[in-house]
Amino acid sequence: MLILDTDLLSMIQRGAGEAYIRLNARLETASELHVVGVTVISLEEQLRGWLAHIAKSRPLQRQIDAYLRLHTMVDDYAARYLVDFDEEATRRYQGLVRARVRIGTMDLKIAAIALAQRATLLSRNLSDFRQVPGLTVEDWSAP
Repeated sequence: MLILDTDLLSMIQRGAGEAYIRLNARLETASELHVVGVTVISLEEQLRGWLAHIAKSRPLQRQIDAYLRLHTMVDDYAARYLVDFDEEATRRYQGLVRARVRIGTMDLKIAAIALAQRATLLSRNLSDFRQVPGLTVEDWSAP
């Protein structure tokens, strides 16, 4: 299994740029052999971001676009394999906290899910994720 981190998922959702082209080409090939998933943590991160954006949008007319983009994001997640933060991921997360792995809470939860699934995490944030013992992390957007 391959799991997309939020940063690469956002890149795919935007669908532009050289890094996107590299990532998309590799994913097209890999998806024939692997399940490609996203985590419920990424959904939470993006949902929180859009809800905050909508709440701050003034005048009301600007919320129209924001709600449409939120709807597009929900549709995107509905078409993807969504990986839960389950009991095994929770156990892994607690172990990483006890080991004092110093990365952000959401990234630590994503790493725990990848560990629990025995998945390769795809992310541009190699410096943080490489601090997680036993995690396989790769950046498929890099040249």
